[in-house]
Amino acid sequence: MAAEVGEKWVLSVTAQTPTNIAVIKYWGKRDEELILPINDSISVTLDPGHLCTTTSVAVSPAFTHDRIWLNGKEVSLSGGRFQNCFRELRSRATDFEDENRGIKITKKDWEKLHVHIVSYNNFPTAAGLASSAAGLACLVFSLAKLMNVKEDHSKLSAIARQGSGSACRSLYGGFVKWIMGKEDNGSDSIAVQLADEKHWDDLVIIIAVVSSKQKETSSTSGMRDTVETSALIKHRAKEVVPKRIKEMEEAIAKRDFPSFARLACADSNQFHAVCLDTLPPIFYMNDTSHRIISCVEKWNRHEGSPLVAYTFDAGPNAVLISKDRKTAALLLQRLLFQFPPQSDTDLNSYVIGDKTILKDAGIEDLKDIEALAPPPEIKENPSTQRYRGDVSYFICTRPGRGPVVLADESQSLINPETGLPK
Repeated sequence: MAAEVGEKWVLSVTAQTPTNIAVIKYWGKRDEELILPINDSISVTLDPGHLCTTTSVAVSPAFTHDRIWLNGKEVSLSGGRFQNCFRELRSRATDFEDENRGIKITKKDWEKLHVHIVSYNNFPTAAGLASSAAGLACLVFSLAKLMNVKEDHSKLSAIARQGSGSACRSLYGGFVKWIMGKEDNGSDSIAVQLADEKHWDDLVIIIAVVSSKQKETSSTSGMRDTVETSALIKHRAKEVVPKRIKEMEEAIAKRDFPSFARLACADSNQFHAVCLDTLPPIFYMNDTSHRIISCVEKWNRHEGSPLVAYTFDAGPNAVLISKDRKTAALLLQRLLFQFPPQSDTDLNSYVIGDKTILKDAGIEDLKDIEALAPPPEIKENPSTQRYRGDVSYFICTRPGRGPVVLADESQSLINPETGLPK
């Protein structure tokens, strides 16, 4: 899209990129500057209809310097991570021409022209839901479209990786593997798609947002401390993860849910064990996180085979993956029984995303939650309490597609006349 600003023009692109949740975790770098991991990882991309970053990028001769606004606030672009992404993209930019507007930008012009970036997450930022992954993937994807960069998604993933490691996995939908790579320059540390979102579309994902507060220890500093002080991390990267990666690839290819669930839960637990093995220890989970694990473990044990997998990133929020819709409805009933909302909560804001799961669970209003009977595995342990208000809200979603350009100009976050946020 292009618009005139006096004698000058504004050219802009808007894109939307999903977030992703690792089921085999990335934790620890062999190179801090290039963000090269010490092990491979595998993630599932979440439906951008429920969790995504929308980013508008614009270029104009009228702009005097690069600027970025995140969730309504202007932030500094001085950090090395942004600069690395800009440098890589500008070096790959190609000529652009819009004959209708009389706009012509050569490869050399891109080195001098400045960009404005406006980005918005529709989910909590810095709370352990991979907001930086979606954000930096969207930044790289949208700028690549704006600058007419011809690289494919795997090459773009190597650029996004330099902004935020997990961002490389948000450039694809479905199931994605981040290959750690061996080269010192990071050229082979890229993301590849294992299967698209339609491959295993029975899966339903429920996220319990336990706290949307910013976490105490950032992932960056947490990883650095772990690599420096944990004995367990070396064993994990060298011995445990390579075997799990192979098994997880196989489980995804065969849609083998029991194997998928066992691997995801074990890997999440080991990641948090590695955090506890760090000096000083890092606590990303809290009491509510542990209660959710207990709820899932008791149910899986009661059924004799896993129906639900859990995984926690660097935060207290639980990502629960159900093998199908019927299981997801039963899971939601269990979660609402154990973690009911406060009495003045609006049900519509307590369970968001795919509302049909709520309907499948037979929940139409708060009275239905209060009337829920304890599930069989809880009946056996009558001391189980109800923890009212311990969960902020639930998001129901599913595996989703990769990034897309939004052609509808009304969805742009940038004013086409001024190049500033709308």
